[in-house]
Amino acid sequence: MSAVIRKIVTVVEETLLEMGQTVSPPTRRAAAIAVIENPFAGKYVEDLSPLIAIGEELGELLAARAVAALGIDGARAQSYGKAAAVGENGELEHAAAILHPKMGAPVRKILGKGAALIPSSKKRSGPGTTLDIPLGHKDAAFVRSHFDGMEVQINDAPRANEIMVAVAITDSGRPLPRVGGLTTAEIKGEDGLR
Repeated sequence: MSAVIRKIVTVVEETLLEMGQTVSPPTRRAAAIAVIENPFAGKYVEDLSPLIAIGEELGELLAARAVAALGIDGARAQSYGKAAAVGENGELEHAAAILHPKMGAPVRKILGKGAALIPSSKKRSGPGTTLDIPLGHKDAAFVRSHFDGMEVQINDAPRANEIMVAVAITDSGRPLPRVGGLTTAEIKGEDGLR
């Protein structure tokens, strides 16, 4: 089963100034969001493997669009995250099926690596909901400068029988990070933690 996509929205956020301080180079993050039909809306289905396959398909599509929006090679990406919101006729397990079993592999393939878990969030909501996409460094979860998030919103999604799915990619951490911890220069990238 392929996703029935109603729309795709891509958002790029670039921060040039923070608390009166110039951010140089600017921090940039992009999110690609697909609004898809929920094939299991309004009914309980034991086998969610079609949604798992859709997650794999969307992982590739959305990661490629986010990287393209940043105008970088995937290997230059630093952080990632994913999120989904099911409409009122869906269940959280529908979002989990899309986000967890197979979405990560195609995202990592586009980025050339990704030793760390991809942070995620899911919820049930209606049109105009804010989707909070948690972000973390793609190769080392302990890099505090990359503990972040990105909010996205589509005014007419998700409808009752839809799922809104997002992948966010960054080319940097937070603007002006200064709370210590592992730096990007210290990353080993072997275990996904350090």
